[in-house]
Amino acid sequence: MLTLWYILYIVIHLLDELLNMNYTKNAHFSGLGQQERQRLAQLLRNAKGLITVSQAAEVWALSSPQAAKILALYNEKGWFKRIKRGAYIAVPLSSQTSDIVPEESFVVATELFSPCYIGGVNAANYWGLTEQIFIDITVITSKLVIDRMQHIAGTQYRLHTLKPAAFYGLKTVWFGNNQVKISDPSKTIVDMLMFPQFFGGIRFINDVLIQYLQSEHKAIELLIDYLRKANSGAALKRLGFLLEMNACKEPELIAYCQMNLTQGYAKLNPSQKCQRLIRKWRIGLPESWKEKFDDR
Repeated sequence: MLTLWYILYIVIHLLDELLNMNYTKNAHFSGLGQQERQRLAQLLRNAKGLITVSQAAEVWALSSPQAAKILALYNEKGWFKRIKRGAYIAVPLSSQTSDIVPEESFVVATELFSPCYIGGVNAANYWGLTEQIFIDITVITSKLVIDRMQHIAGTQYRLHTLKPAAFYGLKTVWFGNNQVKISDPSKTIVDMLMFPQFFGGIRFINDVLIQYLQSEHKAIELLIDYLRKANSGAALKRLGFLLEMNACKEPELIAYCQMNLTQGYAKLNPSQKCQRLIRKWRIGLPESWKEKFDDR
C-alpha cells in the first residue's frame, strides 16, 4: 500500500511539473516556484484586470514593499506587464508576447488617463454601430496631454482633451473588477460630428450615423439633448447635411438642425480642403464629395 501511494505521489508531482513547463514554453515566461505559483493563482482569483501593489498586499496579507517586490519579480519573469509604477496587467498564458490583450486596454486607459472615457471608433464598435475592428484606443480625457499618441505595452492610445463639461452621456461598464467609462451611442455620434478628424473621418462617421438610426440605440430626443449641450454649430451643419444626403426620414432631427444653424460655414471634414459650398447647410465639402449633393 505504501508503494502504491508513493507511485501516486510521483505521478502527481510529475504532472504538476509538466503543467508548469507548459506554462513556460513561451520565451517571455520564466518558471515559478511552488510558493510563487500559489501566490500568483491567489492574486489572479481576487484581482481582475489592473493589479496594483495595494491590491496585492491586501490579497497576500503582506506589506506594500513586500508585495511590490513580488510583483516586480512576476514582471521580470514575464507573467505580468508593468503599465506604470505600482500597476500591472497579467499576461495571458496563450499570449505569444507580453503585450496586453485588447479587452484590458480600456482598463489601462482608465488607470492612466482618468478622468477619461472611451469614445469615438472604439465606442461605436462596442455598441455594435460598426463591425470594423480598431487596434488603436480612442481616449477622451480632461487632462492636458502633450503626447496625444502614446504606445503602451503594445497598444496605441489616441488622446483627445475635452473640458469636464463635455463628460455627459457616459455609461459605466465592468471589465473584471474594474469600472470603465464609455460614451453611450448618442454621445458617440455627437462627439464624432464635432471632431470628425479625430474619430475615423467623415465617411466612416456617415456609416456609423446610418447604422445608429437603424439600430435599437436610436434615441432622437436624447440625441437632440446632447446636441444642445454640445452647443456646436459645426456638428449641426454636418448632421443636417448627412441626414438630407442619405434621405433619412428624421423630420424632427432635421428641423432641429435647420432651426439652430449658426452663421458662417463649417468644413464637412476639417482635415481636407472644402471649397464646394452648400448654402442650405452652410457647409463646405471636399472636392471628392461634390457629386453627392446639389448646391442649394
